[in-house]
Amino acid sequence: MHTVALAVTDGMLHFELSLAYEVFGAGPASLARYDLVLCGPGDVRAGRFGLVPDHGLDQLRRSDTVIVPGWADVEVDPPAGLVDAIRAAHEAGARVASLCTGVFVLAAAGLLDGKRATTHWAHTEALAARYPKIDVDPDVLYVDNGSVLTSAGKAAAMDLCLHMVRLDHGSSVANEVARRLVVPPHRDGGQAQFVTTPVPAPDNHPLAELFPWVIERLDHPLTVDDLARQARMSSRNLGRHFRSVTGTTPLQWLLTQRIRHAQELLETTDDSVDTIASATGMGTATTLRRHFNRTVGVPPDTYRRTFRTPRLTVPMPRRSGMSPARPS
Repeated sequence: MHTVALAVTDGMLHFELSLAYEVFGAGPASLARYDLVLCGPGDVRAGRFGLVPDHGLDQLRRSDTVIVPGWADVEVDPPAGLVDAIRAAHEAGARVASLCTGVFVLAAAGLLDGKRATTHWAHTEALAARYPKIDVDPDVLYVDNGSVLTSAGKAAAMDLCLHMVRLDHGSSVANEVARRLVVPPHRDGGQAQFVTTPVPAPDNHPLAELFPWVIERLDHPLTVDDLARQARMSSRNLGRHFRSVTGTTPLQWLLTQRIRHAQELLETTDDSVDTIASATGMGTATTLRRHFNRTVGVPPDTYRRTFRTPRLTVPMPRRSGMSPARPS
């Protein structure tokens, strides 16, 4: 079992803590792929709630993934014991992730020096001022540096948790978790934190009919002009609506959908990379490999070996009077 440890101490925000628990610790038996533990220096307070940790902070260095929930008072330095335990866990090989303002704990531990990181947009200036060695990006939902990951606030923390599930077990499991939690299965980490208007109801915005139309035609070489014609608006107007609704550009959104579809095909079919490139509108295997490697971080073949859904072995029916075949 992959051990996920929630690092808690007085002053943690209960929303991000509960969110991580829902993703990694509250699933039904079919999703119980993690051993979730709560680690702290003793009984702690998270908002108005009292918590009794399962283990002390020394357990963090024996965990596979360590998650630091939001930190309530970013003007106060986090406890030295927590900072030291987070640093020791990372040095021992743990993947360390912060949710929202939990990034201030990772920053204090020195895990983000020279790296890109994010947090809730309201605290990015404070993070950059206090820790100038960090490349603070205020315009993304989350940042994945491999062994160190950071998220923006609230809903973006959910996006990062689902991203880690996807890294560990593939998109089909991540999507199943998302369905159980009734949340969108994937938002790319590079999406903007803040969009000009809230995402409206599916039938109540100018792109509502365009999105499903595009998803059904990912095998086509679609352009921005194609999307604009289908939406019956100019390319410039289309770009404004995309930025307002999704926080990104039409081309970036389209590329994300193509990559997601490629992931699903790699996990669930035996199709060649050339066939998948055609089915996702990438054209050639070379183009797919370039975009896939840059977006996902590994080549398509490596991704398939890691996340391929095992096939069920169906026994052949026995003929009358014949003994079952013995394995060679």
